[in-house]
Amino acid sequence: MKKLSTYILLIPVLLTTALSSCNKLNENPTSVIVASQFFKTASDATSAVNAIYGTLNSDPAGDFPLYGRQLNLLVENASDNQVFSPSNTNPDVRALGTATYIASNSRVQKVWQQIYYGINRANIAIDNIPNVQIDTALRARLVRESKFIRGLLYFNAVRLWGDVPLVLHNPASLDLSQLFVKRTAAEEVYAQIISDLKDATNLPKSFSGTDLGRATGGAAHTLLAKVYLTRKEYSKALTELNTVINGGYGYALFNNYRDVFQKATKNGVEHIFSVQFETNLGEANSAQNLSQSFTSFNTGTFPIDVPADSSVSKLFAKTDTRRAVTFYDSVYNAATGKYVVFKNAYTPYFNKFVDYSLSPLTIQSQSGVNYPVLRYADVLLMYAEVVNELNGPTNDAYTAINKVRTRANVAGLTTGLSQTAFRDSIFLERRKELMQEGHRWFDLVRQGGTVLVDALHKVPAKTGVSARCNLYPIPQAEILLNSQLTQNPGY
Repeated sequence: MKKLSTYILLIPVLLTTALSSCNKLNENPTSVIVASQFFKTASDATSAVNAIYGTLNSDPAGDFPLYGRQLNLLVENASDNQVFSPSNTNPDVRALGTATYIASNSRVQKVWQQIYYGINRANIAIDNIPNVQIDTALRARLVRESKFIRGLLYFNAVRLWGDVPLVLHNPASLDLSQLFVKRTAAEEVYAQIISDLKDATNLPKSFSGTDLGRATGGAAHTLLAKVYLTRKEYSKALTELNTVINGGYGYALFNNYRDVFQKATKNGVEHIFSVQFETNLGEANSAQNLSQSFTSFNTGTFPIDVPADSSVSKLFAKTDTRRAVTFYDSVYNAATGKYVVFKNAYTPYFNKFVDYSLSPLTIQSQSGVNYPVLRYADVLLMYAEVVNELNGPTNDAYTAINKVRTRANVAGLTTGLSQTAFRDSIFLERRKELMQEGHRWFDLVRQGGTVLVDALHKVPAKTGVSARCNLYPIPQAEILLNSQLTQNPGY
């Protein structure tokens, strides 16, 4: 499956007021496709689910996609990992980088809209596919794929905003009670996420051919473990992680860390679930949006994001092979046959999603590099964390984290650490291993207390950080549209 992004338009038939000039109105719309007309065949049902996947890697308005750019603005750019480029003049992006964002921030609103856009498509599929007369196994599989993505999107939403509207069906009328929904308690949202993901664990273990990239049972178990870990339900998280590790899914680490992020090795042994991108889809539909555009080799030209400060790259030991994958100090210019060395206050630059199969590098908009959402290294680090929280740093916990460190050519942790020290080592390892992959802000927040504020206070650019930053503001535009919504504290 090269790319899941088939687009369809599904709208409910809305019956409003009767027309006085007609005794009877018999509507059969021909200019649009309504749900009752569309869901007839296996191809229809598959297209509907492909359209849900499409909400992860594209935007209906032609903006940057949720994965590969927008979500990272909230989770990486607003963390202690990175900050906006000096060349970025967008005030809302700059506000995220300095923790001075407000409720009218357009990037926060865009992420809200993209999440609910995907949820709406999932709701339509989940409601309508069970009524399609097709092979029962295919029907169940398509519904479970839809639930996986709905669970993923709600998991993002509840972590970003806390209580959020829980919408499980496409509105079938103009009844304001259906259109204007109050925020639902986070506990209820989590209960629905868990329910969706439990059903999704029954998905196939793997796919092949054109179906590569679809959500699998292993992906559902992994995401469910992350949900339980976030909720500090460690025993339940351990059960899910043991299933992923020992359940015959065949996951493993790549020998070479760089292979996680290259086109030639995408959907490989370490990739549990990735957002799919394909070649020649343009700047707004490629994971390269997280890295240098390479439109110029002028040393005064900046990429779109830069490390928060010089300390970020110094987290990596000299022998750590992840540093050269995550950052670069120089780039080979094929036009001149020479390396251009970048020397300024913002180097090194981020490098992780640069597609080095392209020549020259200036055509990064043609990149087909995927964006990894769940991968096996994350599983090993979650396992080490969960075991440590339950039993302290056991041999199994050391073994798990040391597999990640060994692959990076870093000496393994030695026994004798306290539970607290081991916990700190895990979060540091997560920061280095998963940098720019949409984890850091979530990892800081889920530790609780003042961890996020303390971490951001160490970065000179993050001047506006305060306790309110543990949740994002409900977008002001959404509150103006829906008077049932309330705002988070501090905004």
